[in-house]
Amino acid sequence: MSDHIIDNHEIDLIMEILESLEDEQLAVTLLKEFNQATAHYGKLLMNKDLSLTHAEWKTKCDQAKHTVDLVVTKIRNL
Repeated sequence: MSDHIIDNHEIDLIMEILESLEDEQLAVTLLKEFNQATAHYGKLLMNKDLSLTHAEWKTKCDQAKHTVDLVVTKIRNL
C-alpha cells in the first residue's frame, strides 16, 4: 500500500473479497475492522491535533497506517 489512505481500486478489490466470503459473519467483522482502521487514519491525517508535536503526530499516523495495512493484508490473504 502506498502513502495515501487507500485508492478506489483497492477498496473495490477488498469489497469483492469480502462479498465473496462464505462466512458472512467474518466478512462483516473484517469490514468493520477495515472501516474503523481507515476512519481513524483519515481523521489523524485530516485533523491534526495541535497539541501534538509534529513527531508525535507523525508517529500516530504511521501507527494508524500500519493498522490499515494489517487489515488489508488479512483480507487479501483470505
